[in-house]
Amino acid sequence: MGLCGLFNRKTNNDRRSTKDQQQVVQPGAVQEGRPQQTPSAQTTAPSSTKEQSELKPLGDGQTPLPFLENLPKFYTYEQLAKATGDFTNNNLIGVGGSGQVFRGELPDGKVVAIKKLKYTAGQAELEGAQAQFETEIKTNSSIRHRNLVEVIGYCSDKADQLFVCEFVPNKSLRYHLHGKEDKIINWPNRMKIAVGSAKGLAYLHEGCPKTIIHRDIKSENILLDHNFEPKIADFGLAKVFLDYQTHVSTKLRGTFGYLAPEYIKDKKITVKSDVFSFGVVLLELITGKLVEKEGNDSRNLALRATSLLKQALDTGNYKPLVDSKLQDYNKDEMTRMIYCAIACVYKPESSRPKMSQIFEVLQDNMAVERIWVSEDVKFIYDGAPYYSDSNSTVLPDTMPASA
Repeated sequence: MGLCGLFNRKTNNDRRSTKDQQQVVQPGAVQEGRPQQTPSAQTTAPSSTKEQSELKPLGDGQTPLPFLENLPKFYTYEQLAKATGDFTNNNLIGVGGSGQVFRGELPDGKVVAIKKLKYTAGQAELEGAQAQFETEIKTNSSIRHRNLVEVIGYCSDKADQLFVCEFVPNKSLRYHLHGKEDKIINWPNRMKIAVGSAKGLAYLHEGCPKTIIHRDIKSENILLDHNFEPKIADFGLAKVFLDYQTHVSTKLRGTFGYLAPEYIKDKKITVKSDVFSFGVVLLELITGKLVEKEGNDSRNLALRATSLLKQALDTGNYKPLVDSKLQDYNKDEMTRMIYCAIACVYKPESSRPKMSQIFEVLQDNMAVERIWVSEDVKFIYDGAPYYSDSNSTVLPDTMPASA
């Protein structure tokens, strides 16, 4: 079935949400899918356990951060150094915006990921990294969802700031799509990654007591377990979005190619900024192509994909668009993913769908007409989404990989 063919389908697939949907938008939702606040719906701090009460007392200089006193565990620096082999490079598994990530093994045999705030040259840089680190651990410690990386505990020891989170063993989506090794993600796993990531992001936007904007959604920050279940990681740039706010003004941060055009232009973010970034991830899953420049083409993926998407819309021929490594895929599922991608990336900010809608369309619980109608093809033109169709407004298309 071609892309346009879906518009001829009846909308009887706009059926009631499944159990999975109810985990995204809780009953009694109000205000753009926001859950009605009741005492039972509010996030509560983990209760103390016997294991917690028997932890080793904090040493000199180890002061619990005031907003983290209710985390399940405090660790000493010595405990975490021992768990990582004194932070040897052999256990280094990644470098994020605010620190290095190490694989560690606790005395009970539990394997964890330990993030260590990296030292920087100047005081301003150190304070910025510290603020980003505290944002990440504060955000992570207040949320629980199967598609978000879980924080287990932390250490605050003078200049040493670390936190401990669950270890996700199968590396990142970026590694499997673009790594040097011959990795091929089959179609069912690509759908699983798209659905799970959409579900986790919808929870941040609509299921938490306070809306959280991730600000750095990209394939590198979607970690995978051995069953290719996704978990969103790296909350160092996250912002809490209050109900009365229309946007958050902030310095330009994140990774070029995933940044929404209005964010680049006006330095203002909303939840729709995350929606844009997620759409770019969907384009990666569909095409298998790098987001950054490819070969001699300096344009990012959103710009490079416009002609291929227009061809798919016009002809129903997906072959030029779809990752050549995919031997087989479900065409109806591919069609839904394509519509979700173009609605996230090419529609203007005010018209972009919510993440809960993207989740429902991917699940085939909502008709694509709810997020994209035939007239919306006008948004896909040469230069979209970073240039206006009249070229009256030109946004930068050359920036460092990380702003």
